[in-house]
Amino acid sequence: MKKMDSEFALTAVPKTHRNGFWKMLVVMLGLTFFSASMWSGGTLGQGLSFMQFMTIVMAGNLILGAYTGSLAYIAAKTGLSTHLLARYAFGEKGSYLSSLLLSFTQIGWFGVGAAMFAVPVHKATGIDTYVLIGIAGILMTATAFFGMKALAIISFIAVPLITVLGGFSVFQAIDMLGGMGELLTYQPKEAIGLAAALTICIGSFISAGTLTPDFTRFARTKRSAVITTLIAFFIGNTLMFIFGAVGSIATGQSDISEVMFIQGLIIPAVIVLGLNIWTTNDNALYASGLGLSNITKLPKNKVVIFNGIIGTLAAMWLYNNFVDWLTILGSALPSIGAIIMADFFILHRGNYAKLEDACFKSVNWVALFAWAAGVAIANLVPGIPPINALIGSAIIHVIGTKIVNQFTEKDVVMKQLEKVGH
Repeated sequence: MKKMDSEFALTAVPKTHRNGFWKMLVVMLGLTFFSASMWSGGTLGQGLSFMQFMTIVMAGNLILGAYTGSLAYIAAKTGLSTHLLARYAFGEKGSYLSSLLLSFTQIGWFGVGAAMFAVPVHKATGIDTYVLIGIAGILMTATAFFGMKALAIISFIAVPLITVLGGFSVFQAIDMLGGMGELLTYQPKEAIGLAAALTICIGSFISAGTLTPDFTRFARTKRSAVITTLIAFFIGNTLMFIFGAVGSIATGQSDISEVMFIQGLIIPAVIVLGLNIWTTNDNALYASGLGLSNITKLPKNKVVIFNGIIGTLAAMWLYNNFVDWLTILGSALPSIGAIIMADFFILHRGNYAKLEDACFKSVNWVALFAWAAGVAIANLVPGIPPINALIGSAIIHVIGTKIVNQFTEKDVVMKQLEKVGH
């Protein structure tokens, strides 16, 4: 008898394998306890007053919550990952583009994350950087190999520890500033524009947020999927930004590990940095495995090992050469989520046929055009690039699909009339 794929890389997650509210909350908090959010928080802390900072973070998380919450709803209703959902909008082979983009960026960030852990820890301890990368890569690949159960365990350990240690660092930073009053009246030396600040806040997570369905498809109910996602953003992501910002205001450093080193918290810094990157990298590797499984049809666990090896071996090269390119690639991901949402909620009115019953196009060129247009709009149209991409690609996909369908229907009617005439 063929062994069941416990991660359901190529099928919908059945109701019998769904998880309850608390397990999903821990997993989603682990997803939002994201290293880049702390660094982004540090950048915002250097360029905004604290009240401006909190306003931007709340507004950014509201937008991110709406985006990821919508994707969470779709995933919980269908039981499908981002990559399988993409088949409905992009076509079966058309979905390979989104899977390649998503997988490639996540493997890249896995390698960057391993190096981001190793470099500061090497400075603090003297342990060889490549040894640290190897250890981190092996451990992170191992937990990603075991799937959702391991992700839940790592998150269960990491989330409370990061919260406690990050909170302690914030209290230390407030004391360094001279009290809460000094924090609340802080004014930056060089201000960041509010639109640019909102772009940083949203852009730091929206590409990873596109992968929300990979995790929320395991939610027992749609309500649970949406609520746990929203809580994760308004608590988890907000905390990450605060940890980065307050330390940055007090020390002038945007990197949380550098902040904690200055505070004399070397061991807590290593723990926070390690656990934060571990939860981030585990989710990245897990999602990349699902993406390449969609293309190769190989089991997710085998693909995860391959991806982990590649990411680990290339970690320092990725760290030194690839971050800017990964950021550019990340800007191409929000359009994928927007097209899936528009396709599900507007064109299919909230209902997809079951995966095994669906008849997919090979390639839906309208969706691919909408994706390319969304990327162009993000980079060329003034405003907030991630929001431009979301709105632009969704509108083009809906309008383009309706126009094509009208021409197709007219063509079918004309052919039927020709048959009748003969």
